This record gives sequence, C-alpha cells and structure tokens, in this order.
Amino acid sequence: MARLTERSRSITGKRAVVTGAASGIGRATAHLFADEGARVVVADLGDDRVAAVVEEIRAVHGDAAATGVTCDVADHAQLRALVQAADERFGGIDLLVNNAGVSLPSSAFQPEDEFETNWARTLDVNLTAHARLIRLAMPYLAQSGEGRIVNIASTEAIVTTAGLAAYAATKAGVVGLTKSFAVELGRHGVTVNCICPGPIRTGMTDEIPEESKQTYARRRVPLRRYGDPEEVAQMTLSLCLPAASFVNGAIIPVDGGMTIRHT
Repeated sequence: MARLTERSRSITGKRAVVTGAASGIGRATAHLFADEGARVVVADLGDDRVAAVVEEIRAVHGDAAATGVTCDVADHAQLRALVQAADERFGGIDLLVNNAGVSLPSSAFQPEDEFETNWARTLDVNLTAHARLIRLAMPYLAQSGEGRIVNIASTEAIVTTAGLAAYAATKAGVVGLTKSFAVELGRHGVTVNCICPGPIRTGMTDEIPEESKQTYARRRVPLRRYGDPEEVAQMTLSLCLPAASFVNGAIIPVDGGMTIRHT
C-alpha cells in the first residue's frame, strides 16, 4: 500500500547551529540533533566546555557530526565568526536554535551600577543576540526553503519572579521577536517558533535545594516534577522537522502544565 504521508520527520544531513550548547538544554539539543542525523555546530563560552560536548558527540557519531565554536553571543563580531565557521565546516545552516541565555539579578532596589550592568548584559545575551544571529544566518536558512529557527524563551515571559526584571523582559521580548520574524520570514520558507521552558533541571536551577524543587513542583506543576533538558530538546526537534512546515510563530510552553494551573 502506498504511503499516505508526504512530510519527512527526519533531519538527517541538516546543518544545525545551537547556542548555549555546552550545558543544560543546549547540550541536550545538540546531542539529540546529532542522534537524529544532523551535523551540529556547538557554540558556547569556554573552549574546554565546548570541546567536551563536541567530543561526546563525535565519540558516538564520528568526527563529521559536530564542530565547536567558542562564542560570546553578546559580541556581534563573534556571531559573524560563528556563522562563518558553520559555512566553512558544513556549507551553510538549515536549523538555528537560539538557546544561550543568562539570568542575572535585576531589582528595583538594586544599586544603580549593578542594575545597569546586569540589565545591559541580559539584554545583549538573551534578546539582541537572537535578532543578530537570525539576521546573519538568514542567507543560508532561506536557501532550501525549509529553514527552521527556534528561540528558547522562558515561562518567565508569562509568569514572573521578583528581582529578575531583565530576565523576564528579555524573555517576553523573545516572544515578540519570534512573532515578528515569523511574519517577515515566512515568505522565504523559514519558520520561526519559540519554546518557553518552565522548571527544568539546568545550571540555572542547580542552586535551588532539592527539597524546594520538590515542594514547588507539587504545588505548581500538574505533573508534580521538574522537567529534564531533553524534554525541551524534543520539542525543539519537533519544530525543526521538515514535517513541521506549517507551524510558524508558535509560542509553546514546555512546563508540565505550570502556566495553566490556577490553584
């Protein structure tokens, strides 16, 4: 019997750039993409951290599966170098995951110098870098007519925590950025979507005591637990599939139902 489906669910051979890929959600995404046959550019701060993830992937999938680029996404020149490296190593970019982010204190009651420094750094890393990298990668993403961009925001764009004004503002900004670019880039066959992770076991949540995590999850998350980085990565993969060709401008919480719970 002939197949009824026409859309591929494979990213084999696709060329992916993942920022913030040395740990947490980014690392899980890089591994998952490589497992599914993509060639991955692992981008993050720290030569050793980047090299470690690249070696993890190569140990399973061979040297051609991954390359590493040490990159501070807040630096425009380093973003240009990242895109150039992807082109030189893999001949272009098909999938872009803007995952790099920071969470720095930013309170109405903070000393001015500290607030200004943290605000500027958070804006540069969490929002401006996304816009810049999308613009730099667009010539490559548009070539196939199936380019995929996934921006990683946060449920802090929906519900928020006191003392993290910059983080919440930038994550809300990522949601707006996603919608605007989705409208603009759709005519080029490039989809732009956004994931809002909730409570996930990453470096940002490592300092929260385990007992506090469990208490929070029981009270706020219908699934009654924190999520794992791979659970976010799996949604990212789904949005990057050729089969996800009519999903554009979507804002998807991956939070165990946290943001829909009232009591």
